[in-house]
Amino acid sequence: MNQKTGVETTEKATGRASFCPQQQRRYVLFVAILASALGFIDGSIVSIAIPALRADLDASLSDAQWIANSYMLMLASLILAGGAMGDKFGLRRVFAWGIGIFVAASAACAIAPDAGFLIAARFVQGAGAALMTPASLAIIAKAYPAGERGRAIGIWASASAITTAIGPVLGGLLLDSGLPEAWRMIFAINLPLGGLALFVLLRLVPSDPPDADRPVDYPGAVLATLSLGLLAYALTMLGEGRAEEPAMGPVWIAAVAGLVALAGFMWRQSVAAHPMMPLTLFASRAFSVANSVTFLVYFALSAVLFFLPMTLISGWGVSQSAASLVFIPITLAVAAMSGWSGRMADTHGARPLLVGGAAIVSVAYLGLAVGFPLQSFALHVVPMMVFMSIGMGLLVSPLSTLVMNAVAESETGLASGVNNAIARAAGLVAVAAMGALAAAVYSAGYSAADLAGGASVWTGFGEAPAESLSAADDMIRRQATNAAFMAVAYVTAALAGIAAVIALVFLPCETSD
Repeated sequence: MNQKTGVETTEKATGRASFCPQQQRRYVLFVAILASALGFIDGSIVSIAIPALRADLDASLSDAQWIANSYMLMLASLILAGGAMGDKFGLRRVFAWGIGIFVAASAACAIAPDAGFLIAARFVQGAGAALMTPASLAIIAKAYPAGERGRAIGIWASASAITTAIGPVLGGLLLDSGLPEAWRMIFAINLPLGGLALFVLLRLVPSDPPDADRPVDYPGAVLATLSLGLLAYALTMLGEGRAEEPAMGPVWIAAVAGLVALAGFMWRQSVAAHPMMPLTLFASRAFSVANSVTFLVYFALSAVLFFLPMTLISGWGVSQSAASLVFIPITLAVAAMSGWSGRMADTHGARPLLVGGAAIVSVAYLGLAVGFPLQSFALHVVPMMVFMSIGMGLLVSPLSTLVMNAVAESETGLASGVNNAIARAAGLVAVAAMGALAAAVYSAGYSAADLAGGASVWTGFGEAPAESLSAADDMIRRQATNAAFMAVAYVTAALAGIAAVIALVFLPCETSD
């Protein structure tokens, strides 16, 4: 196996010798935008659709968690391997594999007869996304020469932000259309869009030369998937049941097995010649701090964006199209503020922006929790989400800058991939862990009502009532639902606050490490 020097690797990664003629580069950009939109939109629309598909498929809360987490598990654990496969087998080929798998799995999701089938299809869809997501940006970088690359990536980023903002709203309108099982359409729409992307890619974009000597850390990918999957399973199991505790034996077995697999993954990364997540990167204090902040902030964000729409729709009766509005502020804020915050990070360092941004996010989640019993969507929830989005807009670009500046130039692509994978893993753990918390708090509220002779009809957290409830039962359900989400919001506020403290204490004012 030939060893590449850092300079040679960097030149190949930046694509100085483009494989794509100038007149065909616009097709590369078109396909990358379309494929990225499919991947970005999928998660947010599914969060809005959870109450509807739970009702149609008779899915439990743990089923709902796995409908989201099966996708995130494969994406988080395989995204680094997907990037390496793009180099080894050729970006166009792997990009096509990813789109094809994603589209086929979307078709399976659209016809899912039950929750188990949908979860299995989402696993496959996540594997396709793990190939598709890193390739979408990498193929732009490889197709466009240095003088044109920045503009092309800017167009890709802007178009992706617009589609990500519009997608949940269109999905919400579709879900509110009154069509039977309208949630199936949010998966079915991927078929024509993905088919168009695949057609353009295969017909109008030339093949790029693969690097046959590029290694792929397959054992590392397997161990990462096992560890994240088993830990997510253990956390999700804690949230099952109401009247009786879940059997603790399987929970502990899964938890211990997940920790063993995690230890095996870390060992593999320390001894592999070409690890998917080199532990040497974490020797940089700035890199370690950046990824700690990433995990905490994206854990909090993922938990809120998963459980808030569910709470609004099933708990408060907010329409699905209205609930989709909670996704818009963060997309617009990040798109609008990233350029400015990136320049500020270059001038003043990332530390003040990370501290200030994470602190704003923490205060926003705290405000969301404190005012949640008011049940005011327009006057409380939306303003708090806008405030939170300002904090995210402040810190997202500086966080990426900190990651890039913390490693050697030849390792920037790998460092960015590791940071992206950590953000995805944070979302996976957040949905599993906070689901257990929400279910416990919700069940405690109902148990207290039962003891007081209150609730007579059981409805699970985030589940639309199967039958019309009395005013007293509905009030108990709403109060228990509010308490459950407030618990999630308080925890996320604390985690964002811890992220601010970590950045304040462990980063110097100017970070050049």
